[in-house]
Amino acid sequence: MADKVYYSELQCYADEKEPERRYSDNSNFYDLTMLPTETMREEYRRYLISRGKQVSMKTIIREKAYYKKLVGAMTAVRKTPKSFLSWDEGRWIQITKMWMMQNRIPFYEPKISVYGTKSYKTASLIRYVRQLRRFLEPKDDQPEQEKDIWRLDRLGIAIEENPIYQTDTLNFTKITQDGIREEVKKAVYLHLKYEKVGTVQTELTSLRRFSQYLNRAKPDIQSCTQIDRALLEEYLIHTSTNGSSGKSNSTSIMSLRRVLETIGKTLGYKNLEGLFINTDIPSEVQPKFKAYSDAELKRLNAHITKLDVQITRCLVIHQMLGTRISDTLTLRRDCLKKQNGLDIIRIEQVKTHTYEKPISAELAVLIRKAIDYTEEQYGETEYIFVDGQDTSKPLKYGTVKNKVLRLIQQEDLRDDDGNRFSFNTHMFRRSYGVKLTELHLDDWTIAKLLGHSNINSVKHYRKMSNQLLADETRRAREEQTRILLENLDGWGEDYEQIRKDG
Repeated sequence: MADKVYYSELQCYADEKEPERRYSDNSNFYDLTMLPTETMREEYRRYLISRGKQVSMKTIIREKAYYKKLVGAMTAVRKTPKSFLSWDEGRWIQITKMWMMQNRIPFYEPKISVYGTKSYKTASLIRYVRQLRRFLEPKDDQPEQEKDIWRLDRLGIAIEENPIYQTDTLNFTKITQDGIREEVKKAVYLHLKYEKVGTVQTELTSLRRFSQYLNRAKPDIQSCTQIDRALLEEYLIHTSTNGSSGKSNSTSIMSLRRVLETIGKTLGYKNLEGLFINTDIPSEVQPKFKAYSDAELKRLNAHITKLDVQITRCLVIHQMLGTRISDTLTLRRDCLKKQNGLDIIRIEQVKTHTYEKPISAELAVLIRKAIDYTEEQYGETEYIFVDGQDTSKPLKYGTVKNKVLRLIQQEDLRDDDGNRFSFNTHMFRRSYGVKLTELHLDDWTIAKLLGHSNINSVKHYRKMSNQLLADETRRAREEQTRILLENLDGWGEDYEQIRKDG
């Protein structure tokens, strides 16, 4: 076993451009002789090779400092272990914290979110030690469905997920009642077969809230067999008076209902049959239907151009197409075609159906530039905007969101009301819809350009168009005045002043 792990042995090194020039000095390796035993060297080598497949060279180099600190923590112990597995995770964290205290290193680090809020997170060194120890844990042969944290790729069923998001696991650990946790697992497994992961996650969130309530108010309840109508009504009163929003409560109660009804049918729990009635679902508070003003769009776009060139293209294309963000990020490289001299784009909506619509020549040129960029950087890919870590997948929504929110924080971008911009990609779609109404297009044309299968939503865009409302009202007043003045003919001199005022 070699005593060093060179950067050139790692996958992330091969992914770098001109790595031999950037990392050619004498420190381009991890020195495993710093570890006290051969077993630990072999374990750490396995971890580092695996880590090199997951992160960039920049991360590997940064984590070398954590490696040296971990070695320092071990050398401070009177009797060092033969293997990283000789001690459990708690013991490793304990000796790490002791070393940190001696060196005046805090256990927590400040964290500024993309929204500008400040919080604290566990120190990077502690998270690093925890990650290393968990990687080396022997493989768990327990069936995935029996675990408290599921790896979705190990369940053996087809998982349906919006491709712009990434969900690797489902966590049941916060459902603290043992019996309820096992019962929920059975329901969730069934739901995964016909529901999207996002829907199942919402259901799990509702069960966690219910579990927290039971833990505080009804600690003796450990199984769904103990749930009755009286208990449910107490919980409904709690949710309606805890200060959360109407929409949040409505979604949570509907999700709870779905899971409990599945448990009842699957496990034959008669007490769950007819547990809910329709009036249990609280009314949703309709949000204010807003769109960006022209001034806001101009202000925002002036700074969006400062982002990465492909992110900028993505957001400009998104605005010009008027699509949902999931539909923009999943545009295929073959989405464009010519038809009767027009540029036509095919949009494969994630939520509904595929449709086509004509676009301007300028927008077609911009999309082709985005395609060319991706082909130059990543070769043949399915999507135009791709995840740099896995080019078989589209660019993640979280990546775009974080970049834009950081830009808003850095530049202190404000809307027309003086409030800092949030990141709401659907506002671009609403602004697009409003512009269509101001062009006096009919409802069916607007619906088709937005990818709707009916005209039910078009009324919202018409209500939002203050400019259109003002213009139409002014024209109506002018026409009414014209008619009235014509009718004044022959009414005598008493009404001449009215005509002059008009």
